[in-house]
Amino acid sequence: MTPLADILARRIAKTGPISLMEFMAECLLHPEHGYYTTRDPLGAAGDFTTAPEISQMFGELLGLALAQSWMDQGSPAPFTLAEIGPGRGTLMADVLRATKAVPNMHAAMQVHLVEASPTLKAAQRDKLADYDVTWIDEASALPDQPLWLLANEFFDALPIRQFTRDAHGWRETQVALEGEALAFGLSNPAPIAALDHRLANTKVGDVVELCPAAAPITDEIARRIANKGGAAIIVDYGDWRSLGDTFQALEAHKMVDPLARPGQADLTAHVDFEALARAATTAGASVSKMMTQGEVLARLGIGARAQTLAQNLDGEALETHIKAFERLTSDAEMGTLFKTIAIAPTPSRLPPGFDT
Repeated sequence: MTPLADILARRIAKTGPISLMEFMAECLLHPEHGYYTTRDPLGAAGDFTTAPEISQMFGELLGLALAQSWMDQGSPAPFTLAEIGPGRGTLMADVLRATKAVPNMHAAMQVHLVEASPTLKAAQRDKLADYDVTWIDEASALPDQPLWLLANEFFDALPIRQFTRDAHGWRETQVALEGEALAFGLSNPAPIAALDHRLANTKVGDVVELCPAAAPITDEIARRIANKGGAAIIVDYGDWRSLGDTFQALEAHKMVDPLARPGQADLTAHVDFEALARAATTAGASVSKMMTQGEVLARLGIGARAQTLAQNLDGEALETHIKAFERLTSDAEMGTLFKTIAIAPTPSRLPPGFDT
């Protein structure tokens, strides 16, 4: 039993079962034993690898898409260039390198990173030591000015509530005790107002997941974009509408039992892009149609960029480069599993790659 498992077991024994959302929040962000507060989870030595860590092409193309969007909206100054959930800072570093030659852009930008993990903040400071960067703890602290923002594999790490439809309402997934071990259970059925809109498209036995934190964060981003200008690109794994149990744990790049080692494994769930789009439009912004990561990268010219980079490579380096391209774009890899949407002030101002 991990130290956090012992803490949770004693809490449950005293006060009763906790929701899956409470369990996720403790496992990921506990101040002493939380997954993100105690480690760098990325790369071969970690538990998962994100697209920016696979190839520089990902950040370069998204960065240039934001740069073109900034120019299309009149190159406002000052403006915020931001990322939420910036990992080691690799994506932002690639964005800044790719946009360095864009006239006046770097002089006008104010770089903000939204990050809660002390460990990852330290990695970001090292990676971005040559730039003037402001760190903030939450999206609500972003400046109230034009905003160009990236969110790659951020929303999947937010704690979720999970419900199973019952003939008499919805039963929420909980974490309880069986003997001395943590175990999943279900609450008694009850109506859930936040799921009233799902009654028409679900049946008894279906599982639906809600992410209570996603809408307020999306609102903070979309409201600035709608009122001041800008754009946001969100990339994550998931689909248009939540359906099914997608809660999972990763440790050392392998799926593991989420209850086995609390605080030692990454916990995630698929993103409901319909919920993000609804929050953005409610805030007054426009949202692109959802597309796959592979499709958007192809629209942004990843094929040509890959060929350019390959000209100076051979042997093992060339083979690694080809594999990275395939991993980002292939239907068998991240190409279709990961989806993306863009947020803009109006449909006519969607960034390149999303302007259908």
